[in-house]
Amino acid sequence: MFESTKAFSGFAVDNVEEAKRFYGETLGLKVTEEHGLLTLHIAGDRPTLIYPRPGHEPAAYTILNFPVDDIDAAVDALVERGVEILRYEGMDQDERGVMRGGGPYIAWFTDPAGNILSVLQER
Repeated sequence: MFESTKAFSGFAVDNVEEAKRFYGETLGLKVTEEHGLLTLHIAGDRPTLIYPRPGHEPAAYTILNFPVDDIDAAVDALVERGVEILRYEGMDQDERGVMRGGGPYIAWFTDPAGNILSVLQER
């Protein structure tokens, strides 16, 4: 039934203008705006919709993962741009906030609405 549709994902924020600055300027992604909604143009031009939601509460899980070739360089670049790397109690994260045990190397951060994002590097 849906095998030929061009499905896309989306998530909510509490402030579209802050989201536009963060995703467009801080992360350097292509962002377009139409009818008060944002579209992130990532992953081979698969759009990701960002929409305003009154009373927004961020998800307690990672909503967007960005694969990178060099996690240390990516974390350093994020920190230079004012992004805070999250630290989780009980997680084996190094001085940069990167977890290197088990699966891919991964570091988490949030957008201005509190949505959790990550950068990850396959080993």
